[in-house]
Amino acid sequence: MVIDAFLLSRIQFAFTVSFHIVFPAFTIGLSAYIATLLGLWLKTGDQKFHLLARFWTKIFAVSFAMGVVSGIVLSYQFGTNWSRFSTAVGNVVGPLIGYEVLSAFFLEASFLGVMLFGWKRVPPWLHFLSAVIVAGGTALSGFWILSANSWMQYPVGHEVRDGIAYPVDWMKIVFNPTFPLRFAHMMTAAYLTTAFVVLATGARHLLAGHRTESAKTMVRMAILMIALTAPLQAVIGDFHGRDTATYQPAKLAAIEAHWDSSKPGALVLFAWPDEKAELNRFEISIPGVASLVTHGSMTALFPSLKDFPVQDRPPVLIPFFAFRAMVGIGVLMILFGWIGAWLWRKGTVFESRRWLGIAQYTWPAGFIAILSGWFVTEVGRQPWLATGIIRSADAVSPVTTTQVAISLFLFICVYSVVFTAGILLINRLIDKGPDEITGADAPEQSSKRTLKAVQGEAATIFGDGKPGDDKIQPAI
Repeated sequence: MVIDAFLLSRIQFAFTVSFHIVFPAFTIGLSAYIATLLGLWLKTGDQKFHLLARFWTKIFAVSFAMGVVSGIVLSYQFGTNWSRFSTAVGNVVGPLIGYEVLSAFFLEASFLGVMLFGWKRVPPWLHFLSAVIVAGGTALSGFWILSANSWMQYPVGHEVRDGIAYPVDWMKIVFNPTFPLRFAHMMTAAYLTTAFVVLATGARHLLAGHRTESAKTMVRMAILMIALTAPLQAVIGDFHGRDTATYQPAKLAAIEAHWDSSKPGALVLFAWPDEKAELNRFEISIPGVASLVTHGSMTALFPSLKDFPVQDRPPVLIPFFAFRAMVGIGVLMILFGWIGAWLWRKGTVFESRRWLGIAQYTWPAGFIAILSGWFVTEVGRQPWLATGIIRSADAVSPVTTTQVAISLFLFICVYSVVFTAGILLINRLIDKGPDEITGADAPEQSSKRTLKAVQGEAATIFGDGKPGDDKIQPAI
């Protein structure tokens, strides 16, 4: 392995995008959850939904800020480290990213202020509407980003002249064949990720003795979301895998570590792929199952890694192990959600300290699954940056190894400080919870408490009103 500007640029982008992706994914799910809570508050008048909405809005604000900061860095890297990429495909990717800014980010930013600061300043219906628009904006942002990325995976609707892609049919570009299922897969992952964070938060407060209605509501809503969405994600993932078999056969071969196209694909449970020897060592597999899952028949044949020139093959180790990590976590999510639903049905979920003890530590599950899936997607399309148009090695900027090494080091230092502080702040807010007044000594009283302390706390964080004013405003 040669350590040069190309390798370090790849490491730098992988490092920064890995930090970035978890925050937009979380805010996509969290904004939808906040809008749901406000909608339930408007419909039922139950104060616990209002308290939970205010509580999670604080966490959303911190997460949104970190997502924006880390996303700006990626935009600069397109110019500093991957300038030739912009030259080759900027005519297509540039407008798609521009649409994301114009139609999604500006929409989020416009109504985010109302969502964050409008608790006592606007009518409840307008506050709810602003939360719905912010949630829609985050989803729309994901729409455009995934559309651009899906086009890079399988470019259509364009023509190439002198090595430069020019758009021909924007509908084909935006809704390219790999996009719909990838978008559904990512959105579902975002909602699942948020559900596990909410579940872990509720479980943490219940185990600490804060047996409030707010904590119980978090657990109930999270269980319902997980029990329904995790199996749906498995179905979407299955269809997405079939799309991969059709449109990106080299990626599928790397995921399955499939070396021999003369035999049906086996479901490899474990192996150590040896790319030099072109075989799997220590393999434990079930014959024919990979062919059944991807092509509908245990005897179906599909292209193997040996069917592609060595220079056109993706790396195998990362997609192979990352895919199994993602699927393994997905299976555990389904089982855990169904066990929680069963305990809820029995009426013992809040007394099951063993289940709650595990639940409080499940918050990273969704983030790990998203990162694993992202590694599969991005590494699996190598050596192409935009398949068939420009290779990653041809897209790197004319920068020196020293320059990239210095910037990578600085990124690591800055990110370590900034994101550690952000995560600690989120953890502190979660520890405080939405029910500071009731505490452990006043169980079941969260729906009857006044809003004085919450208004004061929000004023301290967001500068909204006088902390000491205990009069409930007409807008609440």
